[in-house]
Amino acid sequence: MYIKKVDGPRAVSLADGTVLTLADLPPTDTRRWVASRKAVVVQAVGAGLLSRKAALERYGLSDEEFDLWANAVESHGIEALKVTALQRYRQP
Repeated sequence: MYIKKVDGPRAVSLADGTVLTLADLPPTDTRRWVASRKAVVVQAVGAGLLSRKAALERYGLSDEEFDLWANAVESHGIEALKVTALQRYRQP
């Protein structure tokens, strides 16, 4: 049995004690971005599982889009990533 070589860690421990692995990330062809998938990508970058550049390339995201996700999670939590809740957390 052989293990595929990857750059960086295969798994990281999050602050709440859970383990996040590369297998937990959304598929690279994801088109429907629900809040939970956005949150996993933001957590993976924050924990060092993926570099920011790798996440942007892997999922075809722009810098601005990823920054919006990260700022929403930092300011208001995962609930702020839901499209239906955008107006509640958007600043005037």
